[in-house]
Amino acid sequence: MSVLEKVRPEPPVTVRKEPRVTDEHGRRIRVGELAWRYLLLLAVLALTVGPFLWQLSTSLKGPTEDIYGSPPSLLPAHPTLHNYTRVADTIPVWDYALNSLKVATANVVTNCVGSALAGYTLARLRFRGRKVTTLVFVLAMLVPVEGIVIAQFTTMRELGLNNTLIGVVLPGAIGAMNVLLMRNAFRNLPYEIEEAAYVDGADVWQRFLRVALPSVKGTLAVVAIFAFMGAWDDFLWPLLVLSDPSKFTLTIGLNYLHGTFANDERLVAAGTVIAVAPLIALFACLQRYFFRGIGEGAVKG
Repeated sequence: MSVLEKVRPEPPVTVRKEPRVTDEHGRRIRVGELAWRYLLLLAVLALTVGPFLWQLSTSLKGPTEDIYGSPPSLLPAHPTLHNYTRVADTIPVWDYALNSLKVATANVVTNCVGSALAGYTLARLRFRGRKVTTLVFVLAMLVPVEGIVIAQFTTMRELGLNNTLIGVVLPGAIGAMNVLLMRNAFRNLPYEIEEAAYVDGADVWQRFLRVALPSVKGTLAVVAIFAFMGAWDDFLWPLLVLSDPSKFTLTIGLNYLHGTFANDERLVAAGTVIAVAPLIALFACLQRYFFRGIGEGAVKG
């Protein structure tokens, strides 16, 4: 045996480590605790997504399938889109959807613009009565809608905006909660960023449009989603203001569908899916901005 063979080191022994599941702080999670977490998540998923999946399944079932059978069948045996065609033949659902889209789009624009301006003013500008103004917005959130709906209706009637889509949009043009969301987002921005822009000669509007507003896209997306959902799903206020069937929104139109065809659950389910589909599409488009709240206002290199 040569000298080199004598001093050659032994190959290292690799020890396989068992995979560890840790939380955000690096602490190990036990198997029992992890199982309870997944069971809780599955229960919440079933409670939130389950009704929508059942409505979608019911809307795709044909007239010969039993939707009240036991055990219930989630997957339709013979899927069909005939129920959606029947909804369009029964009520002018696309005209109602267009009216709802007009109201929701106007609500999104007014809330995003108005809330951003008001939030930046409360967070950055110095003026007398700023704290009182912020308190007024907080108190406005505590007032229930049912307590002011009569005053809103009287105001719209005096302005001659009853039975118009503008009258539907105007009371919810700027929400108090949206203003406070934008205020908090602007307050989290470091002052040094705007001070550097001020030294470079930027005025208030330039600092707002080019520095502050691009840094709070996540909160702006949250405001847009909340405004769209609130306007799209609103039922009480359009029902009070609108009297012309040609100006009805989708929620009112589907209520007439349900009242007339209450025994045909397939038809009602198809109308429900038509009403929910735009909300899912909006959230799918803005979800990457929606979940950016943790890093909102951070300094980017």
